[in-house]
Amino acid sequence: MADVISTPSTNEPVALRLIDREFLIACPPEERDGLLEAANFLDRKMRELRAHAKTPGFDRLAVLAAISITHEYLQLQKRPAPSQENNSVPEPGIADGLANLRRKLEAALDAHLK
Repeated sequence: MADVISTPSTNEPVALRLIDREFLIACPPEERDGLLEAANFLDRKMRELRAHAKTPGFDRLAVLAAISITHEYLQLQKRPAPSQENNSVPEPGIADGLANLRRKLEAALDAHLK
């Protein structure tokens, strides 16, 4: 029998449930909570859209949710930046984090649809 050399993995599989489908997405342990929170948000948005959709197919709901969430995000980006007087500083890396999460979700959807 061959020896198996295990190396520490930086990514761990996380099971995400969107409506009636489960997806496994690998992510670093420190991003797990954020990924689960994003998946729960997406699941709620998809269920909300399904309640009002004429054709509630999973793929259609995923696209509609992506468009809706992106629209909300872009509207938030258009808001004026908080003034320095309020000592409010926007959290750095939000756009990068969202882009990274989007790539992970797209990869999971691609793998599930193949």
